[in-house]
Amino acid sequence: MKQGILVLLTLFSSLLISAQDIPQHISYSRIYDLLDELATDKIIELNSVAKPYSRIFIAEKLLEAKKKSLNNRQAKEVDFFLNEFALEQDKLPDSHLNIWKNELSSAAFIQPAFHYRDTILRARITPLLGMHITKNANGNIIKRWYGAEFQAMMGKHLSVFGSLRDISFEGPLLARPAYLNDYQGCEYKESTAAAGGGDFSDSRGGIKYAWNWGSVGLVKDNVVWGDNYHGSNILSGRAPSFPMLTLHLKPAKWLEMQYFHGWLVSNQIDSTRYYIDNVNKKQYRMANKFMAANMFTFTPVRHLNISVGNSIIYAEPNVQAAYFIPIAFYKSLDHTLTKGLAIENQNSQVFFNVSSHNIKHLHLYSSVYVDEVNFARFKPSNPQNNPYSIKVGANVNNFLINNISLVGEFTRSNISNYKHSIPVLTWASNGYNMGHYLGDNSQEMYFALRYKPFRGLDFGVSYTDAKHGNEYSYNRANILEIISQPVLGDIIWTNKTLGFNAQYEVFSNAYALVNVAYSNIQGHDATSSRIEGEAKAADRTAEKYLNLFTPAYLQGKNTTITVGFGFGF
Repeated sequence: MKQGILVLLTLFSSLLISAQDIPQHISYSRIYDLLDELATDKIIELNSVAKPYSRIFIAEKLLEAKKKSLNNRQAKEVDFFLNEFALEQDKLPDSHLNIWKNELSSAAFIQPAFHYRDTILRARITPLLGMHITKNANGNIIKRWYGAEFQAMMGKHLSVFGSLRDISFEGPLLARPAYLNDYQGCEYKESTAAAGGGDFSDSRGGIKYAWNWGSVGLVKDNVVWGDNYHGSNILSGRAPSFPMLTLHLKPAKWLEMQYFHGWLVSNQIDSTRYYIDNVNKKQYRMANKFMAANMFTFTPVRHLNISVGNSIIYAEPNVQAAYFIPIAFYKSLDHTLTKGLAIENQNSQVFFNVSSHNIKHLHLYSSVYVDEVNFARFKPSNPQNNPYSIKVGANVNNFLINNISLVGEFTRSNISNYKHSIPVLTWASNGYNMGHYLGDNSQEMYFALRYKPFRGLDFGVSYTDAKHGNEYSYNRANILEIISQPVLGDIIWTNKTLGFNAQYEVFSNAYALVNVAYSNIQGHDATSSRIEGEAKAADRTAEKYLNLFTPAYLQGKNTTITVGFGFGF
């Protein structure tokens, strides 16, 4: 009888939350890890190719999991997160302090957030506050931030959300477009102090209209496309957030579509656009840069998701209406729009992703990003390599021993992948590559052992072996010779890092962490014959490459320790 009542309540809750869409930012990794674990254990079904997920979707999956057989830690995690996603179930969270309550409305505090609910509006405000201190033999870095996050669901279909973080650094800055690391990209206002540092603000938000099988919105957010546990090779989310129109449709259990049209930041001057200031000086503006992308996921059998999509980067004075067609093949449209005058095409891409949870406790996945393909290049006699990136990986979770998972992942990107001969058309925004953080002509092997002994506490040990080969520009006059070079070729940069991390989410949206990394990051001389498109011979030295790809703070052998706390993710 009790089980029947639980099922009815769950179904009723699912109906209440079926038509709202507020994305849960990708930085809240613990909820994404839990959903992935539940899918790997075949407790829920999950299409994990595109993130962020909506908070409604997360609540639905947690309610679905609550009906199933869970181990003790999983059950406590599910209850914990259901309380965090209480408004999505049309109720206030438990363990709160009631501010007022009547038949029509109520408000409550649950540290550190404020929640409000009435017949029309459900809203919450979360303060954002935190500090990380990083230390190694090269000095200290102090990162501080503060701000607030607001989320509101109005009526049955409309949602509005926003967040603002003001972030400051004391010490060396570790995120730059050229650096081969996975630190979140940003545009600094750099400090003039001798110790370095800087600050930036991160503003995200949007408005969405949702129904029970889809949503449409105008948002500014980070996007991840492609299954991964250590950096996607399609859309990694590392570039700063950018504004976009979004469309999400799931009209059938076996079909799902993601689409967006984004306004990217080119970091390239448009010499035809400028203002004249009051001292008669030209103030140039950036060139426009846009992106359209879609991803279709087909589920032929339960727990198997096959995704295919395509995208285009284009730079025109105005947006092109054709690229607002969500189901289009953009390369074909591009040919129609540009071939008449034999002018240069825009930059189009194709990608694939396969994710299988068919074997209990095992997640198998692979993603492919194709920048350009010529099938003749697959012949053994053809020395040319197609510019593409491939990732394959596996995660074994809760097999034989509860609360332990083992991840193995391999990523390889060929020469000239992500690049273009016209700088404004590269796979980048704000100068940051939107794909894998290692860029083209690179390879990474990643392994991780993770242990979650009880609710809220996560331990992890990881090993990263990353390599970068010869650095080539996209020289159109010599591109065929460039892509005929051996992939990786001379190894000019390496990173071997053994990491340990521990994080404890003390209560909702409040955490403490300790990270320790033993790293050896080195540059190496290029020894092969130089070709056109490489740096000058005198610049192909270990020191030049190390300085190009790695901040001085992390160069060589280091033991780097980070401790921190935060309210809000």
